[in-house]
Amino acid sequence: MVDDLGERVPLAGAPGRVVSLVPSITEAVAVSAPGVLAGATEYCIHPADLDVARVGGSKYPKLDQVRAVRPDLVLANAEENRPQDVAALREDGIPVWVTEAASTVPVALRSIRRMFAEVFELAGEHAPEWLDTAEREWTGSLPSVVATAIVPVWRKPWVLIGRDTFAGDVLRRLGVGNAFADHADRYPRPPLSELTELLDRGGANLVVLPDEPYLFTPQDGPEAFPGVRCAHVDGRLLTWCGPSLAGARATLSDQLGL
Repeated sequence: MVDDLGERVPLAGAPGRVVSLVPSITEAVAVSAPGVLAGATEYCIHPADLDVARVGGSKYPKLDQVRAVRPDLVLANAEENRPQDVAALREDGIPVWVTEAASTVPVALRSIRRMFAEVFELAGEHAPEWLDTAEREWTGSLPSVVATAIVPVWRKPWVLIGRDTFAGDVLRRLGVGNAFADHADRYPRPPLSELTELLDRGGANLVVLPDEPYLFTPQDGPEAFPGVRCAHVDGRLLTWCGPSLAGARATLSDQLGL
């Protein structure tokens, strides 16, 4: 079998000991294939009762701790994990399945569905119920744009959601356009003055402030955009492709004031 990037993954059957280096995939596997996770990153905080070995962070996993778990398979993502770490694990003979950096919700869901079908043999009637629900909820025609947003995911420096991102597509499927959707970078870093100027001239009329990866709060974020409507949203619902997507549409719509 091959992963999303076309790399061979030498598995003889469904793995019994898995290390996940991606928080959203960790949650998806824990919920859908109970008992197979043997390791995860320190940022894998869902499910809350997950009791597995911790192997550092996503960007900087501790490879010696990954090896110590003796996994049959490591799960990674092309955007969240470094190619050199994936290569090092493969050189040690550890199979690694890498999911793509999906630019839309349907693409991300297809990637997860294929992973469950091919890696964990969970297809057809055995496919996760949450996955079916999320596909029904998040596919279909796009609604009209009712607001155009600036969407920071970090500050000092300001980092925004730009082109071809999963989170940008989530918002678009809720009727919120992205003011930086046509930017050359997926995660542009404009100065604050550029953002306030854009808002002043009507190029955007909403600032969406998720609580991760940067923890924006009512006291940390809105003060940079005086007089502009700011919406605080659950960052996990906005950026994770996993069980949280099932039912997320109503919650995000409420948080966005739609």
